[in-house]
Amino acid sequence: MNIHVTPLARTDIAGLEAFIAIEAAAQREDVPDFPVLSTRASIIRLSHDWPGQRSHLFLATAGEGPGRPVGVLRVDLPYLDNTELASLSLYVHPAHRRHGVGRALYEVAVTFARENGRRVIHAETVTTVPGGPPRDPGDGHRAFAEAMGAKVGLAEVRRRLDLDTVDRSGWDEASAAAGTHAVGYSFVQWTGTTPDDLIADVAALDSRLNLDAPMGDLTIEAERIDAARTREIEEAIRIRDRRPYHCGLRHDASGALAAWTHLTCDPDQTEHAWQQITIVDPAHRGHRLGILVKVENLRHALAHEPGIRWIDTWNAAENTHMIAINEALGFRPVDGWQIWQAEI
Repeated sequence: MNIHVTPLARTDIAGLEAFIAIEAAAQREDVPDFPVLSTRASIIRLSHDWPGQRSHLFLATAGEGPGRPVGVLRVDLPYLDNTELASLSLYVHPAHRRHGVGRALYEVAVTFARENGRRVIHAETVTTVPGGPPRDPGDGHRAFAEAMGAKVGLAEVRRRLDLDTVDRSGWDEASAAAGTHAVGYSFVQWTGTTPDDLIADVAALDSRLNLDAPMGDLTIEAERIDAARTREIEEAIRIRDRRPYHCGLRHDASGALAAWTHLTCDPDQTEHAWQQITIVDPAHRGHRLGILVKVENLRHALAHEPGIRWIDTWNAAENTHMIAINEALGFRPVDGWQIWQAEI
């Protein structure tokens, strides 16, 4: 197969639509339960960088002349922190796999990353977990990553909360039990923009994620997130038409935000949501604040989004504390995810 890989301008609407079509086809093959964004929402996502990184798109075509699109690549280059890292999202259309498309895209990614001063690459694959639906038959993704010289840096598991079947009385029981350990804290909730009096605390907690959550063998540093960067993140979420729901626990004596969690809903999606970060300040751990904010935020989000049926979240396989919280709330394993790392 004669393969050509070329940069894709984000003003090239036809090229972006081809990119989105291949990404969607790969998703339907690899993780068919993922919600599919509309073309409009996907173009917005691809056309606007996430704060703190610059994204670069590539399109692989096969055949003579313009060729037919067969694969796509996105290379994300952080520039405020982790400046030696490049994160890859590489998709080959299922009809054109095992014909060298993935290798051609990966070689372009490595060259591009080196030219931009990067020495480490991260990328993800998905695999089956016991009791979960089949993923990556024949371990093709794993075999490809190993052939490219990558090693697993972090193993994660995606869990899903099925709101059609979960026993919500368990939330009340978990919240009541935890509440006896959390005297002296008060709930705060918001949607969209974080209140000014909380923005510095949210930024500080967000900055702790790569310090506190298990990161396995990944080469990664904590993100330096301040109030200004948090506002930029909120604006990026707004531009993407995502709907965020937040809940925190404020320490009554000091006024500091001791715990924080949030989940988001994608545009055009009324039945699906993503559980995002949940974090407790180290000075306030041991008071069951994590499960309290998660339960209250579920209630908060469902009051605004009563049509939600499924919520997905990821945890490092070794993060037993947060896994126990999620399992208590009714989240159940769906599939395994590996973050691969390669030094270039």
